[in-house]
Amino acid sequence: MTAGTSTIRLTQRPEWAALADHYEAIKDVHLRSLFAEDPGRGERLAVEAAGLYLDYSKNRVTDETLRLLLALADAVGLRERIEAMFGGEKINTTERRAVLHVALRAPREASILVDGENVVPGVHEVLDKMAGFADRIRSGAWTGQTGKRIRNIVNIGIGGSDLGPVMAYEALRSYADRDLTLRFVSNIDGTDLVEATRDLDPAETLFIVASKTFTTLETMTNARSAREWLLRALGDEAAVAKHFVAVSTNAEEVAAFGIDTENMFGFWDWVGGRYSYPGAIGVSLMIAIGPDRYREMLGGFRAMDEHFRTAPFGQNLPVLLGLIGLWYDDFFGAETVAILPYDQYLGRLPSYLQQLDMESNGKHITLGGERVDYQTGPVIWGQPGTNGQHAFYQLIHQGTKLIPCDFIGFAQTLNPLGNHHDLLMANLFAQTEALAFGKTTEEVRAEGVPEFQVPHRAFEGNRPTNTILAERLTPATLGALVALYEHKVFVQGTIWNINSFDQWGVELGKALAMRIVRELDAGDVAQLGHDSSTNTLLRRYLAQRTASG
Repeated sequence: MTAGTSTIRLTQRPEWAALADHYEAIKDVHLRSLFAEDPGRGERLAVEAAGLYLDYSKNRVTDETLRLLLALADAVGLRERIEAMFGGEKINTTERRAVLHVALRAPREASILVDGENVVPGVHEVLDKMAGFADRIRSGAWTGQTGKRIRNIVNIGIGGSDLGPVMAYEALRSYADRDLTLRFVSNIDGTDLVEATRDLDPAETLFIVASKTFTTLETMTNARSAREWLLRALGDEAAVAKHFVAVSTNAEEVAAFGIDTENMFGFWDWVGGRYSYPGAIGVSLMIAIGPDRYREMLGGFRAMDEHFRTAPFGQNLPVLLGLIGLWYDDFFGAETVAILPYDQYLGRLPSYLQQLDMESNGKHITLGGERVDYQTGPVIWGQPGTNGQHAFYQLIHQGTKLIPCDFIGFAQTLNPLGNHHDLLMANLFAQTEALAFGKTTEEVRAEGVPEFQVPHRAFEGNRPTNTILAERLTPATLGALVALYEHKVFVQGTIWNINSFDQWGVELGKALAMRIVRELDAGDVAQLGHDSSTNTLLRRYLAQRTASG
């Protein structure tokens, strides 16, 4: 039996039943009472590792809740499942693959075996190749077809080949070479590519095409259009080899495109796209921040990996974050989680975590092929504070939905400006306090508020939050933060007994899209074979597509 799989249904486990009974006993207990009964709760329910401090005290949990959640983790074999992943076992059962994104940041001397082969030397061979290439771009040694220095980098990818690099680049922009312009193109909508290249000089522009198979529809459509854009300006087909590099495993297609396969950076089928940016997919980021900073980031990943693998579950950040999230998802019925970074540089983090979490755990079939009878992955959303406070926090505070929130902040800002950072962090701390404790009607009346406004200005509180604090947003901090959420997703997927590492749900839409593309190319409305809604929409689109403006 594969590590982590079980013939016992989750909801039939005694540990699950104990949690259900416990939920009924404490579901109405208020955080005000929990803190009043335990004045040291704020210090006690906190854990620190890899430069991150997690305060989970403002959650609707007791010591008994945590004991029962940890018992469930033990019962489903979480420890064995962790060892299976780190050991290179093929825990992605539907695709018969190992799951080794942790190998992308393993130290050079480590040994991680897949089918008897140590994959770590190959990882470092790619990282070294990336470093040499990045240094040539950053120093100006690499020039374009006309001899001009490369000043613009355009990464063309989709999904994990875009969301990871763009999130990390924006997060670490403070460390980037500001003489370089980085752009990221993912959407097949031509507007994305047109706007990304509108103000760029083709002679100074390098495109990175990131596609494992070099056949991905969106990526290759954009890559071919970028190639045409370049050749319209430079004319010579030989320019492609000076202005395009690839992140791929398909050397034949890369060469056919005109890219020198010496400038192809490889990766492996044991890394899913949404877990891939610390490897070759991150070459654009390495160019921006330099190989040394990139290695610092990998060190942050590695520190969290080691913590996750070795720390007792009761002091293990990803385990606690995963278990607490499951508590709300499956027992309180919460359907979303808000990610609220109080740092403008982390503006893309919620979008990145959407794919990481929702593509991983958006599953309704267990590893054994049965339909689940419990909720799995939550909807992930959010935006930076304090912007969100003037947009959606009203619903979190006084709406009818329970929305657990993760607040992320830093003790030091990368851009000191007056008292801006103190104001920013004061808002973070105030929001978690207000969400937890609220304001009673008695407290509102004591402020002299008109009676008709009292019910409107009272806050129930008892809204759960985690707070993640770090000293400063550094490359290492970002690595640790991303790894924290990767492993949190793993914890939840293990307990839900689902495969967090495939994504068959995206395939049907892709297949239907290719069929529709052929129909649009033919332009024959009489031969459409879809449902009446889709047929009508296609006919309307075709009619208006060809109509004069």
